[in-house]
Amino acid sequence: MSCNLLVILGPTASGKTRLGVAAAQQFGGEIISADSRQVFRGMDIGTGKDLAEYDDIPYHLIDIVEAGSEFSVFDFQERFVEAFKDIQGRGRLPMLVGGTGLYLDAALRGYQLVKVEENPALRAELAGLSLTGLQQRLLQLRPEQHNTSDLQDRERLVRAIEIATGERNTPPLPLPPIKPLIFGVRWDRPVLRRRITERLKQRLAEGMIEEVRGLHEIGIPYASLEYYGLEYRFIAQHLQGQLNRNDMVQKLNSAIHQFAKRQETWFRRMEKHGVVIHWLEGCGDPLAQLLAIAAERGLKPRASAE
Repeated sequence: MSCNLLVILGPTASGKTRLGVAAAQQFGGEIISADSRQVFRGMDIGTGKDLAEYDDIPYHLIDIVEAGSEFSVFDFQERFVEAFKDIQGRGRLPMLVGGTGLYLDAALRGYQLVKVEENPALRAELAGLSLTGLQQRLLQLRPEQHNTSDLQDRERLVRAIEIATGERNTPPLPLPPIKPLIFGVRWDRPVLRRRITERLKQRLAEGMIEEVRGLHEIGIPYASLEYYGLEYRFIAQHLQGQLNRNDMVQKLNSAIHQFAKRQETWFRRMEKHGVVIHWLEGCGDPLAQLLAIAAERGLKPRASAE
């Protein structure tokens, strides 16, 4: 086999999961999710898990940690390696499917990450600092800090400082040799915008607001929910009376469109760093396109390979 990992990426609402399931059925694959929010249990509608789409295809890195807890890029990479080895060891094809650029990069470009344990002494020292003081401390350590959500939440600030100053005496996670074949799903922008809006309406009809209310009722503070993605942020503001329903929907819809643009920018940056992505036209027959390219590279459907 010319590759040992098939990857399907794309912006939100591009149809990655459906294509991933169809490809997995062809190649005897199992799907590893590359979505930073689908790891959390109970966050189903807002994260777009669409579990019914998987049919009989096994999936990994979905519903593996409790809602409200932390899950880092290191945690993802560690779990990805475990799943990759497990799937490969059973003679199946690992398939990485998702749109979280940082997770995709960590797997495909082999980020050399190490685990940083909690530092009680440092936490005691930081406890006396104000939010502004913590922000200044982190920006001194990481002037290039781009995750603005870390700058607004005290717990995230403390953890980010802890990681930035942590001991790195332990060796990085050993990574298996990966030979990926990478596909991306793309749409004309007006079509993708329409798909995003229609998907948002569908999720609201399925009970997304009730899902966020329920998460709060089991003890997750609204302030924490706001950092689990756009849907949770805007709905949490709505439930606190900061936005009426109409304004919430309009602002959320616009924010998701902007998020899709940022995803596409990240994918272009991956290509500039040498990641080869074979782009499939979502408006056509992306599965047929995928199968044709895969065949050219020696990856054939399981039936024809046997």
